[in-house]
Amino acid sequence: MISDTYDVIVVGAGHAGCEAAAAAANLGSKTLLVTMNMQTIGQMSCNPAMGGIAKGQIVREIDAMGGYSGIVADKSAIQFKMLNLSKGPAMWSPRTQNDRMLFAEEWRLALENTPNLDFFQDMVKQLIVENNKVTGVVTSLGIEIKGKSVVLTNGTFLNGLIHVGDKQLGGGRMGEPRAFGITEQLVSLGFEAGRMKTGTPPRVDGRSLDYSKMEEQKGDENPQKFSYMDTPKLTKQLSCHIVYTNETVHDILREGFDRSPMFNGTIQSLGPRYCPSIEDKINRFAERTRHQLFVEPEGWKTVEIYVNGFSSSLPEDVQIKAMKQIPGFENVKVFRPGYAIEYDYFPPTQLKHTLETKLIDNLYFAGQINGTTGYEEAAGQGLIAGINAHNKVHDKEDFILNRDEAYIGVLIDDLITKGTEEPYRMFTSRAEYRLLLRQDNADIRLTEKAYHLGLAKEDRLRKVETKVTKSQELEEFLRETSLKPGIINPILETIESNPVDQAYRAAQFLTRPNITLDKLDTIDTIREFSSQYDDEVREQAEINIKYKGYIEKEKENVAKLNRLENIKIPEDFDYTSLSSLSSEAKQKMSNVKPKTIAQAGRISGVSPADINVLLVYLGR
Repeated sequence: MISDTYDVIVVGAGHAGCEAAAAAANLGSKTLLVTMNMQTIGQMSCNPAMGGIAKGQIVREIDAMGGYSGIVADKSAIQFKMLNLSKGPAMWSPRTQNDRMLFAEEWRLALENTPNLDFFQDMVKQLIVENNKVTGVVTSLGIEIKGKSVVLTNGTFLNGLIHVGDKQLGGGRMGEPRAFGITEQLVSLGFEAGRMKTGTPPRVDGRSLDYSKMEEQKGDENPQKFSYMDTPKLTKQLSCHIVYTNETVHDILREGFDRSPMFNGTIQSLGPRYCPSIEDKINRFAERTRHQLFVEPEGWKTVEIYVNGFSSSLPEDVQIKAMKQIPGFENVKVFRPGYAIEYDYFPPTQLKHTLETKLIDNLYFAGQINGTTGYEEAAGQGLIAGINAHNKVHDKEDFILNRDEAYIGVLIDDLITKGTEEPYRMFTSRAEYRLLLRQDNADIRLTEKAYHLGLAKEDRLRKVETKVTKSQELEEFLRETSLKPGIINPILETIESNPVDQAYRAAQFLTRPNITLDKLDTIDTIREFSSQYDDEVREQAEINIKYKGYIEKEKENVAKLNRLENIKIPEDFDYTSLSSLSSEAKQKMSNVKPKTIAQAGRISGVSPADINVLLVYLGR
């Protein structure tokens, strides 16, 4: 039926699969995307939102690399917020609420308009492996499809098991069948597999809610967007709402604990620590009398509402009874109860930094199969897997992002060197160089790399170069322009900042905590020059001036660490031969096979003393 041999076969059309297929196809590989259901390509299976703390940075990085997630998020956005604006720019994180149906539609349209990309609807039940190298896939219809490389992005579908109270249903998502066969084959080939859990809240009828009892959460007055390209800006937005649980809600939920698969031993796998179910919250934080819930619309036209924060696997009658005690939910009508889902994953220490498996050549894993949670984390992995699958079959170099270059680099390095026993979620605290990895400069960090790969077009590169040039012009002006006391002191008084008795450069005033470029714009000479620049350029110049010392310090730390990144460890290095290494270091490094001294140092259980032993042995 399908006689062609593909360069890249991508299995699964979630966020990881979509980005992997787009990247490989846009680079020129003949690509096939195989999905169990063509109607659920790019499905938001959990909350209808993109971005958030650290996740928003990943979406901007994907966009800077020529990926689609930022563009699709912008085209389907119903609200935009920049989170953490009260903190420093390293913490600023963009987030959109999205129209769930429009998001999936935009993803499908984007992929259908991508050259070199074919689609096929079926379940992949087996890989074709010859001489430790993947050469294709076999579908449930028995169709063999040849491929030079395969990217597995199976999400929660591998032997997925859905839990609602004491009921269990086989499925990858509610109403969709699970996938089987691949786990068993990979284990027989020598892979280690495990089980993980995630959950989702109830969906309810917005017409049955009383919003007057809730706190309205509007979008930003001047909404930004994810993509650095010319995607539409929001001109109208839908509000979200905040509401709180109470002790009555908690008491009702506790009544159902004996029927909860989380507490009666039915579920033994670990769920996401930082996105716990409501029953987990009231059990772990018993001293708290309330928990915050976000009431999120699912789209422009639908009445469906996502109750963020109420993820649950309790029986549906307990969920509904408890929700009716939440202010504004007294007459709630439930479209679908919350549920938990268990699924197979493969500890990511079995992968190389390209996301190729160590055991089978040309086989790549991306997304929840690697133990991560979140659309953004999955999409970032998909992008890297798609790039490297293309590069491998076309005899090109591996493409790896380092920890000082991107959150995507931090994510993958954490997975490969440390592994994970619970669903991994990205936070700004995981990045040691987060002041360098801001959301505003993802294009400056990554677009040139994407251009040399062939993913970013020349117009995108020129746009970045213009932004850099203009921000340097504005910086230079602010560093050279003097402001006399009579001009600047009235502004300083308004923010209770110490006055000056002599002239200083405008840039020096910008380093003060409460002084912004907008405040300096009240001075005619500043406004006349700075008003010719757009918001992106102004933001870039202001951050570079205000945080110059901190940025330079981080760059020095990167340079120090990169010296260790340059000390290579032979791939066939025998760690067991070094008697001075600790037993744990021998075991962990033999398993992970770090490529550099710096990577070895990031492996959990490897001490500085172990690193010194390696350095001595390698003559350093």
